[in-house]
Amino acid sequence: PLPPTCPGYLTVSIEPLPPVVVGDAVTLKCNFKTDGKMREIVWYRVTDGGTIKQKIFTFDAMFSTNFSQMENYRKREDLVYQSTVRLPEVRISDNGPYECHVGIYDRATREKVVLASGNVFLNVMAPPTSISVLAADTPAPFSRYQAQNFTLVCVVSGGKPAPLVYFKRDGEPIEATPLPEPPAGASSWAPRSLLHRDLDDTKVPKSLAADGELGMGNPFPTADPPRGLAAERDSVTETIPETVVSREFPRWVHMAEPIYYFRHTHAPVSDGTVEARATLTWTLNPQIDNEALFSCEVKHPALSMPMQSEVTLVAPKGPKITMTPTRARVGDTVRILVQGFQNEVFPEPLFTWTRVGSRLLDGSAEHDGKELVLERVPAELNGSMYRCTAQNPLGSTDTHTRLIVFENPNIPRGPEDSNGSLPGHCGFRFVLALTLTVILELT
Repeated sequence: PLPPTCPGYLTVSIEPLPPVVVGDAVTLKCNFKTDGKMREIVWYRVTDGGTIKQKIFTFDAMFSTNFSQMENYRKREDLVYQSTVRLPEVRISDNGPYECHVGIYDRATREKVVLASGNVFLNVMAPPTSISVLAADTPAPFSRYQAQNFTLVCVVSGGKPAPLVYFKRDGEPIEATPLPEPPAGASSWAPRSLLHRDLDDTKVPKSLAADGELGMGNPFPTADPPRGLAAERDSVTETIPETVVSREFPRWVHMAEPIYYFRHTHAPVSDGTVEARATLTWTLNPQIDNEALFSCEVKHPALSMPMQSEVTLVAPKGPKITMTPTRARVGDTVRILVQGFQNEVFPEPLFTWTRVGSRLLDGSAEHDGKELVLERVPAELNGSMYRCTAQNPLGSTDTHTRLIVFENPNIPRGPEDSNGSLPGHCGFRFVLALTLTVILELT
């Protein structure tokens, strides 16, 4: 701009703006001082790093006197004016620089146009829209025989700028070591050599099982279930109490406070927001970590108070098993399903089905998943016992159920004769023919 001593001076400035939150109403104010005659006012929104300028408002004094999109010029003092642009509800896409360009006619020539501009950056913030805490690598098995690293993942989405994420345990902030790489030195947590008496009689892990039947999902040989069809009874399935794995742990479990490792990353999203991920990793100790409350909390300039999500680490207990149909008959397809637990379980359990003393109907040693399907059950499965093992890194529990198979009246008991008639019908015709012959001889 020209200095005030020159004919036709013009100065332009835009009032700076503090950061605003999505949804707020914002007014951009452009102040200018001049002794010349107004020519035009143009507002631009600058995008793509300054390469593109998009007009959002234009006032042309030559062709229009319509001030509907801006405030009327108000003289604060001689020759001081203001042009405003109002954004009634800002969005993230409104974030960025804006420019106000003002043009006046030179007082000396009345033909030459003097131009000046000002700029301002509109910083639009957005509070996070979602937060969740997950367990990495789930479902995962429980192990009494080997120390396991456990990782919680906190995912925060929809925020701009990236939020500050941190973890708490039982309401207390966790002091964690920043972790650029996965924790090394896990050898200090390595399990000791196990003696035979350390083994749990209810389960032998595959890694410790010998070759042969112990490695086929049968920890100990059991007697074969009774064969043949059972008599009718009121109770179709026999509920067996669950067997909970003993909470005796080897000496590798440290009773001292765990060492936590923390990693924080964020990635830009196409809508201008940031997805933040924070991970908390430590060596799990089921003795002290079971029923521990962990929370992920988020601080953000667009939030008036921290945002949080919490989970409680809990081992599965008391699986609820249902069997359909309730009265299984020979040839039916039977579905055995885990519907839930007596408690809230976190993280997600791993389910493994086995048949006690034998292989499953399809010949496999075990089946993974919440549901076990037995296609067209034969009579030989009557009385067979099925074990469901539900486990997560905090513990394991076994529940058994017995399958009772009833006769199916739609399936014939024996083969038909060559004429397609049942043997009982043949005997009836023979007796009837003999009776008629005797009557004829008597007459």
